[in-house]
Amino acid sequence: GRWWLGCVREAVVSTQSTGEILAKADEEFNIEKGRLVEQEKQKIRAFYEKKEKNAELQKKIQMSNLHNQARLRLLKQREDHLQVVVDKTTNKLKGQVVDITKYREMLQGLITQGLCQLLEPHVTIQCRQMDIQLVEGVLAAGQANYTKLSGLDVTVKVDQANFLPADITGGVRLVAKEGRMVVVNTLEARLEQIIKQKIPEVRSMLYGSNPNRRFFD
Repeated sequence: GRWWLGCVREAVVSTQSTGEILAKADEEFNIEKGRLVEQEKQKIRAFYEKKEKNAELQKKIQMSNLHNQARLRLLKQREDHLQVVVDKTTNKLKGQVVDITKYREMLQGLITQGLCQLLEPHVTIQCRQMDIQLVEGVLAAGQANYTKLSGLDVTVKVDQANFLPADITGGVRLVAKEGRMVVVNTLEARLEQIIKQKIPEVRSMLYGSNPNRRFFD
């Protein structure tokens, strides 16, 4: 009888130990399952967050591209408008060249300006071959104006061998010190200089001032 009671007690203890082991294993399984589930949830959230951020970034890039394209179109329209103003000015200048009286006055002024820039005692003037008589006709007056303005005398001759291109609008080129000093006073050069100086003013007149603009050339 005692042997049988001992076997029963052993069986009860063994059953209790097995239950505890199973309960512990079940608990550890549930913990690991929860950890894995949470880990997978985090991966899924991270995936969709990244996807959402990429979509938002693509949207910003697209909007930025559209904005830049619109800005470039506007700038192109403005530059085209400015070019129209420049072209009208150029055509007006060519019209004055056709008027011999006005062109003669312009040549005299260009000669005086060039002499004032050089301030040299000996100067050679180059012009279009078709303008030689006109230049020779205003040379004395141009020299006189220079002497009056500077108080200096100058000897000027017109180059009879080297001419400015026939396809330019007009004007003169002044040379001193055997070509080491040159002043280009063609109408194209003067117009380009004036345009560079006036373009900011024209921009402001046409489109208003730009507070963000730092350079004006």
